[in-house]
Order: sequence, then C-alpha cells, then structure tokens
Amino acid sequence: MKKIRLKKSTKFIFIELIFVVLIIFSGVKIFVWYRDNKKNDNILNTINKDIKIVIDEETNKEIYKIDFDKLKQQNKDTVGYIKVNNTKIEYPVLRTNDNEYYLKHNFNKEYNISGWIFMDYRNKLDGSDKNIIIYGHNTNDGSMFGSLRNTLKSAWYLNKDNHIITLYTPSKTLEYQVFSIYNIDTEEYYIQTEFDNNYNEFIDNLKNRSIYNFNINIDYNNPILTLSTCSNNGKRRVVMHSILLHVLDT
Repeated sequence: MKKIRLKKSTKFIFIELIFVVLIIFSGVKIFVWYRDNKKNDNILNTINKDIKIVIDEETNKEIYKIDFDKLKQQNKDTVGYIKVNNTKIEYPVLRTNDNEYYLKHNFNKEYNISGWIFMDYRNKLDGSDKNIIIYGHNTNDGSMFGSLRNTLKSAWYLNKDNHIITLYTPSKTLEYQVFSIYNIDTEEYYIQTEFDNNYNEFIDNLKNRSIYNFNINIDYNNPILTLSTCSNNGKRRVVMHSILLHVLDT
C-alpha cells in the first residue's frame, strides 16, 4: 500500500510540475508579446508624428504627406505606406530579399514576434507588377494586420467609404478599389506575381471568392493589390484584393 501511495504521490507531483511549467511558459509568452507590441506601437507613433495630413480642395479627401527620405534613413527597406480606411492599418511597408525576415523583425530590424508590414520580395514596384502583395501578422490587439479580419464584417464592407485603399510610394500615390474579401485555407494561388495569358481568369476567380459582391467594373488592364494575413492559428488566410483606380503624383 505504501508503494502504491508513493507512486500516486510521485505522479501527482509530476503533473503539478508540468502545470507550473506551462503557467510559466504562458506567462513568458504573454510578457514577450506585450513587450514587442509596445515597442512597435512606440515606433509607429514616432513615425506617424512626422506625417502631415492635408485636405484636397477638389475631393475633400485626406492626403498623407510622407517623408520617405527620412523613413529610408531609418530603414532602407522602406518602399511605401499603406492606409486602409476604418482599420488600424496605417503603416510603412518594407521589402527585403525574402518573405521571412519581417515576420519576426520590426521597422528597426529588432527581433520582434509581431514583425512588421512587408511587401512580397518578388514585387518590383517598377510598373510591371500585376499583383502587389502585402503581408502582416493577425495580432490579437488589432495591430499590424490584426484589424484586417474586421473587413469580413458587414459593418465594414457595406460602407463605401472603406472601399478605397491607398498605397503611398516615394514617387506615386496609388488608389485601389476593393473587389474581393474572403477567408480561405492556406494556399499559393492568390499570391501569384507572374502571369502568362491567365490574368483575366485569375481576377475572375478572386472576384468569385468574395463574401460580398462589390459590384464594380473590373478593368483587366489594371494591376491589383493583395493584403494577406493568417487566421485560425496559421491554417487559414484573411485576404483582400483591390484593383488600381487612380495614380497620383506624390
């Protein structure tokens, strides 16, 4: 009986130790997540303080005046600035020679589990891109691309003011009109950047996937902008596609 009790006691101690380790591990992860998000918030706040907003007299729209020279001095990988109405997405966009680095590094190139907003390394931004792709983490607090999931809600996509996405670059301001939003299993199809004669079919397939019919006429001569983030612990993706509407001088 003593041996049985000793075995039971040892088993319970082992289980308790595992439980304590899990609590400590979870606590450390929460601390790191909070610390890294705080760092990124501070970086973004500092960047956005230098952005001037002016009102266009003809359209009455807000126009962001961004000092890209200063941003490039801080990080030479800066290629643009993305703004999505009625979300938290207002970020400098980075691009390097792979699609991995900025998953775990922030604007200051510090290791950070929240990463940063970045463009697909295959995009050239020389006018030849048919599909510009921008990625960001789906964070719990809505930072990075965490608020992209809100675009799947009717409160967002029924508001036409939200359908224009603006991508600022050092030389141009690109305005895109949303034509598709959806949630899908992880795949490679929608992140194609090279096309033969199948671009029109590609656009039609993306349009048919949308959870909402934006009812816009697609000009198949125009390129598109794709925003992508993970969902369901990385097993699925929240995706938004918009087609180029206007090109303005910055």
